Amino acid sequence: MEVISEGRQPSHPFNSTLETGIRSVMLLEAFYPRQCDLIEMTWLDHLVVHTADLDGEDVPPSLHPDLPNRTGELFVRRQLVEKSLRIMQQVHLVDVVETDLGVTFVASEDAPTYLDLLQSDYSMALKERARWIAQRFAGMATVEIKAVIEAKIGRWTAEFRADHAPTGSSA
Repeated sequence: MEVISEGRQPSHPFNSTLETGIRSVMLLEAFYPRQCDLIEMTWLDHLVVHTADLDGEDVPPSLHPDLPNRTGELFVRRQLVEKSLRIMQQVHLVDVVETDLGVTFVASEDAPTYLDLLQSDYSMALKERARWIAQRFAGMATVEIKAVIEAKIGRWTAEFRADHAPTGSSA
């Protein structure tokens, strides 16, 4: 969908920094109190809109279309997720925590109130999928989530920053 205001360039809200930031807040709220690092957030951002990439009887349908040649999508998505998390930090919806293993992110105390305001069909479906993803992955260590990503999406995409990923749980 293209939104054009007089005198402005067309905007593309689909997979924009704002939409990605809102998804990040939804994921972090669903995972609360777990802290997630950038690589986990990138994986989760992919999975929350491409749930059909996972196996199981209870898997909800994907929100975004399954496009061919998505194997490099996580590599491209990482910068967008990082930028969106910083924006959500600036508006006090995400807190940044520095740990011995690096920087992690967690939903702020303002996140639930903000998310309650989002009531569109898409937002409600996204919240549902974020909760589903959290139920499935919140108790897993980073290496376990990485194994799922490797099996379902591909080893190359899971390892785009694997040498910097922590080996334990971020909880």
